[in-house]
Amino acid sequence: MSDTPAHSAPAHRKLSDFAAEEERRVLSLRPVLAPEHHAYGEHPDQVYDLWPAGNPDAPLVVLLHGGYWRYDRTHLTPFAAHLAQNGFTTVLPGFRRMGGAGGCPETFDDIALLVDTVPAGRPYVLAGHCSGGHLALWAAARGLLPGNSPWFTAAGLPTAVLALAPITDLAGTIRERLSNDAGLELIGPAERVGSLLPLVDPLTMLRGRGTTGVPTVVLYGEADEELPHEQFTAYAAVHTDAELVALPGAGHYTLIEPGSEASVSVVGTLARMTAA
Repeated sequence: MSDTPAHSAPAHRKLSDFAAEEERRVLSLRPVLAPEHHAYGEHPDQVYDLWPAGNPDAPLVVLLHGGYWRYDRTHLTPFAAHLAQNGFTTVLPGFRRMGGAGGCPETFDDIALLVDTVPAGRPYVLAGHCSGGHLALWAAARGLLPGNSPWFTAAGLPTAVLALAPITDLAGTIRERLSNDAGLELIGPAERVGSLLPLVDPLTMLRGRGTTGVPTVVLYGEADEELPHEQFTAYAAVHTDAELVALPGAGHYTLIEPGSEASVSVVGTLARMTAA
């Protein structure tokens, strides 16, 4: 786990000093070694870190990392450990990523395999940050896929989904060329984007449906400069029973900064969702 996301805003977008410092501060946190490591598949990337909460009845959170589908999970280990300290048994998985063995379909194959096997029938909240939020929302929408899709399932869906500053609109991500064309790199080449969006893009999958049937919260910082805020608001407008929460003064990365004011809201939201 050695790849750490560098500055990822598009070249035509200039971050403020606030956003640049937030990114530097959070992404430079010392990684935290998990007490347990397991595999959920045969590929070397199909592994996960586990932080038990110390209580066998503790609620389970499966946490998907961001980094525009390119970077590994190292930067999210401090937050995974923080969740365990706050009473959540926390799973932080790896999966095949772009620049290596991942992309479409491999990244989606891994997420489907992960959530179909690791919870082992136990209720769980699926959470994700940025591109991990995209994957979490996608996993919760697998019941909307065509029945002949290898990713379709009507069972074993998350109890709830918490999407933290998520990428929800791959078409918009590609159109705005976010993070040096990360969206196109994920599902390209360009000629197959149109056929794949109904299978891998949460916003496209929801159009005409209105809901995934999975309780969903989209939480973001009002000072987020990493993603256009339409990524959050447009999804909530289509997902008619999703809850949209904006945190005043919070940026993109403070949501996953242990002990930050924004992280207190994240922990509180998880507690409410797991209690429900």
